[in-house]
Amino acid sequence: MQVVNAILPTPAQVADFFGTAEDGPFTMVNLLKFKPRAAYADGRDPDLTGFEAYMRYGMAVQAHIKAVGGVPGYAGRVTGLMLGEVEELWDMVALAEYPSLAAFQQMVANPDYQAISVHREAGLAGQLNIKTQGPRA
Repeated sequence: MQVVNAILPTPAQVADFFGTAEDGPFTMVNLLKFKPRAAYADGRDPDLTGFEAYMRYGMAVQAHIKAVGGVPGYAGRVTGLMLGEVEELWDMVALAEYPSLAAFQQMVANPDYQAISVHREAGLAGQLNIKTQGPRA
């Protein structure tokens, strides 16, 4: 299995993700890898760690998740691997629940959300975003 962390989705990934039929609530699993130092495009805050830059995003994004009816969830450091193998562990796992694909799309299209994404991009070396759904009755 090849694993490729990324910071932004490709246009094809966006089209595939949002082009699927609406299928109700989901939880996004975010596997996060941070840069040793934040790298803002405008050069600001060079003394911040990638984690510190990402936390600016992490704190602000909670309001955006709630605004579309979502629920910010668990976030914690990755401290070990019991089963399987990866070349390098992620630094953190974060979960967020969304009521629908449309709600998620509304959030990421919001200019205020896009403004805070500068911190996400400055702090992340890469990540995986995994859309999950629980069993249905």
